[in-house]
Amino acid sequence: MTASKRIILSSDHADIELRQTFAKHVQARGFEVLDIGPTTSESTHYPKHGQAAAERVVSGEFDLGILLCGTGQGIMMAANKVKGIRCGVCSDVFSARMIRQHNNANMLSMGARVIGEGLALDIIDAFLDAEFEGGRHATRVDMIEAD
Repeated sequence: MTASKRIILSSDHADIELRQTFAKHVQARGFEVLDIGPTTSESTHYPKHGQAAAERVVSGEFDLGILLCGTGQGIMMAANKVKGIRCGVCSDVFSARMIRQHNNANMLSMGARVIGEGLALDIIDAFLDAEFEGGRHATRVDMIEAD
């Protein structure tokens, strides 16, 4: 497990049960988790949920964030509007590992209508277990972060 200990979760209304499964899984791995997503399936707007979680990661209150919406794309785009966030949408284990190792991603997004629970948990594990490699990748991350 990486040095990160605090994880924030959020989503829109796409799949609250899957997000709650994520929370239990991450807690079982020893992380402290806060789930700020909606608690009912009433339609809600993913931009506000992605932004709220991203702001708490950038503030340093949380080390990493995990987001969920129908495709993972919209909530990822909303999170990436917050300066300092590097969020990638993943539907495979390799990409989840690489966004941490090469892009120093601090948030992961997934699509509830794209992947099943088992794969989603494997993606989360790959994301949480990977560590930023630095080196030539640090130069590239610095370029992303530059104004």
